[in-house]
Order: sequence, then C-alpha cells, then structure tokens
Amino acid sequence: MKVKDIMSSSVIVCSPEDSISSVAQLLKKEDISGVPVVSASNVMGIVSEGDLLKLLEIPEHGGLWLPSPFEVIEIPIRELISWEDTKKMLSDVGSKPVSEIMEKDIFTVSLESSVEDASRLMTKHKVNRLPVLDDDKLVGIITRGDIIRGLAGI
Repeated sequence: MKVKDIMSSSVIVCSPEDSISSVAQLLKKEDISGVPVVSASNVMGIVSEGDLLKLLEIPEHGGLWLPSPFEVIEIPIRELISWEDTKKMLSDVGSKPVSEIMEKDIFTVSLESSVEDASRLMTKHKVNRLPVLDDDKLVGIITRGDIIRGLAGI
C-alpha cells in the first residue's frame, strides 16, 4: 500500500507569520493536533499541540528551601508577582509568530512511499504526522490514524 492511497490531500496549514494564538485556535476549531507550516507551497516546519504545551512549562525550583520568619511575610507577595509575570508571559507568547515554536527539522514522505516506510519513520522519530511532498511541494499529509484506517480497510 502506498502513502498516496491513504493520505489526506486536503491539508490544513498555517503560515510562519501566523500568531501562536491563531494557530492554537485553528487546531481547536479543526479538531486536529498539528499542522504543517507552509510558505509558497514549501513546508517550513510543523507545529503541534506538544509545541504549544511546552510554552506552559515552568522551570522547577531545585533543592529544599525553608523561609526565615521575615520571609514568611514576603512569600505571598513574591508568589503573586510571579503569577502575574507568568500570565503576562503567556499572553505575550500568543502574539508571537508560530515560526518561533515550530519544529523545523521535519520528516516527510513522497506519494510513492510505502505505508510501512511512513509508519517506520513515525515510530522511529516519535512523530504523529508526515507531510507528503511531490517535487518538494506539499500535496498531502499522512497521520498515524490514516495508517490505522488504511490497514483496517476503512
């Protein structure tokens, strides 16, 4: 079975200049978990839910810290300021272009690639979707779900 037999040819895409917020809304609206980032039919990268979730990671504090009696008064104020900074950072991030968080090192397949090769590539590199290219132009996308449906004959 070939990739062209089970791929989706109507691909939802975004551009590198689209805001992170608008791409998050696109994923939700279309009920998908990732999109190719395309400029002039050339795939520049992929952005996924995982890339968006990484924005929410807050570095952990290392070691054990116990406050002095004087710091007990200061801690709630410091935590409030930290929370406000976090909220501001997240709202600022949403306006940045998706090119800042997209995965640039992507794996692709061709129309004539076998489904087995696509599956092996997805498994090896732990990706959920592969853009399908023909003469370096995006013509489709194949996901893990497409492969499962193809193998099941659905």
